[in-house]
Formats: sequence, structure tokens, C-alpha cells
Amino acid sequence: MTDLTGKHALVTGGGSGIGAAIAFGLADAGASVTICGRRLEDLEFTAERHDNIHVEAADVTDQAAIERLYKRAQKARGKFSIVVANAGAAESAPAEAVSPELWNRMLAVNLTGAFFSVQPALAGMREQKWGRIIFTASTAGLKGYAYVAPYVAAKHGVIGLTRALAVETAKAGITVNAVCPGFTETTLLDRAVERIVATTKRSEADARKMLEANNPQARFIQPQEVADAVLWLCTEGSAGITGQAISISGGETW
Repeated sequence: MTDLTGKHALVTGGGSGIGAAIAFGLADAGASVTICGRRLEDLEFTAERHDNIHVEAADVTDQAAIERLYKRAQKARGKFSIVVANAGAAESAPAEAVSPELWNRMLAVNLTGAFFSVQPALAGMREQKWGRIIFTASTAGLKGYAYVAPYVAAKHGVIGLTRALAVETAKAGITVNAVCPGFTETTLLDRAVERIVATTKRSEADARKMLEANNPQARFIQPQEVADAVLWLCTEGSAGITGQAISISGGETW
């Protein structure tokens, strides 16, 4: 059993899907978990189900809002020693139809927001001589997909950010890694299926099978599988793992 008693963890996008599964895993291991996001209703629904989970509403693309979150949460529960930058969003369009607004929106939430989420924790982790930073990237950070160029570019940026921070913190007792799920059973997947149905007139079942086919195991990844990998990266047994992009995809990125 992983014991994270006495640790304070931040999980962005912690109200649903992968983020909620990660929050529950960390809380079950004894950590005090602060979850944040923009949808207060989802955050509160998650927090109501575990005494170790606490809510702070914040938009990761708003640096001032994140700084206020840190101030409130750390005053209440101590300095963060674990940060999981999980918040993200995906929108699709052919490359020639990508507007500057779509491009900037995808980079803001998936890359800039990820950096804003972890930057304020670094000094405290150095003081503690221990820290775990984990980015939820994507197989889109390891390969290309059609019609989601801004998302793919942002997730590739997250992998680069992971490697840069890992080098900076390697001697400070801090590890920095990324988990890279393939298509996962979340609301993001549901929206992808809806877009395929709308644009191709396929049935929902056929759209799901088309996405499942990306995974050599012919299935979707479950949020708990990603949460289990994150939990392992928070253990002492993973202390030698840093700067890595771990694919959770059934072998899609061999």
C-alpha cells in the first residue's frame, strides 16, 4: 500500500474523469488533496465523496487565479509536495481551418496552464527536498493525429516541458514525469465520438470502434489505469524515474 500521509497534493481538472480518479487514488493513500477546475459543481461532487479532498475553483490559464489558489490551499493544508497538472481540453478542425483563437485556446489550457499549475510549487518542493510533478499529457504528445493540430502541438510541448523541468530539478529530490493516455473513457472521448458522428454520419457504435482501433488491445483505457500510474510515480520506488513520458495506451506508441 502506498502511504502518502502528510503530503499535500494538487490535482488540476480534478472534478471528473482522469483527474477525479487521480484525486481519489491520492486521497485513499492518505494525501490531503486539493482539486481545482472551472466547473464548481463537478469539483464539489468529487470532494463530497472523500474526506481528504478539498475544492478550490480556478482556471489554470489564469496565472493570478492559480497564485491565489496556492495561497489559500497551502495556508490551509501546507505546501504542495505533489502536483498533477491534469486539466486539458481538445477541439478539432482541419489544419487549414484552425483559427488563431482555437490555436491560442488549445495552447493556453493544455500547455501554458500546465506550466502555471506547477511553477509556484517548485520553490516549496526544493525546500522540502522532495516533490512529485506529473503532467497528464497524451499519446498526442508522442505521435500525430489528424484534425487536432493545436492539441497535438500543445501536448508535444508538455513532453518538452517535462524533460526541461526534470533536468532542472534532478538534484533536488524532485521528479517530473508525464503520463500519456491513449483514448480513455471520459467526457473528452464522448465529445470526440459526437464530433465523428456529426461529421461522418457514422453510428455512435462505429465511431467508438474506429477510435478503439488505435489501441492494439482493441479497447479504451480506463481512468483508473492512469490514476494507478500516477500513484506509482508518487512513491519512493519511482525516485529514479524522471523526465519520462509514460504511454498508457495498450501499445499504441510502440
